[in-house]
Amino acid sequence: MSESILTSIKKLLGISEDYNFFDADIIMDINTVLMILHQMGVGPSTPMTIEDASKTWSDFLEDKNDIEAVKTYVALKVRLMFDPPQNSAHINAINENIKELEWRLYSAPSSKNFEVEEDEEDDSISDEEYYSAYGIYW
Repeated sequence: MSESILTSIKKLLGISEDYNFFDADIIMDINTVLMILHQMGVGPSTPMTIEDASKTWSDFLEDKNDIEAVKTYVALKVRLMFDPPQNSAHINAINENIKELEWRLYSAPSSKNFEVEEDEEDDSISDEEYYSAYGIYW
């Protein structure tokens, strides 16, 4: 898991590690996706960006079970931003994979870095109270 974020994404894009002509573009796209993941509650509690190949996946997620899903998510999002396929069916397939990964990362309790504060008072109402307020009875 100590693999470089930039290097692994370049490899998945079919770009050699030593070919650095597109690094600035790829880094910008990776940082965008890392920001999206942070907003989803995945990754470190403070936003992380990369500037070169020195940052690794373990810097982003330490010993989490969903690291492979995160890698795939970043790779697919960067692929669509950096080098989208010409075939619309291929784009749709990638988008469906992205949607599923987003759902799974949202719902995975191990990926959340944010703590939910418990309310002292429970202001919720029961289903019966809710429906009866709107004249719905069963």
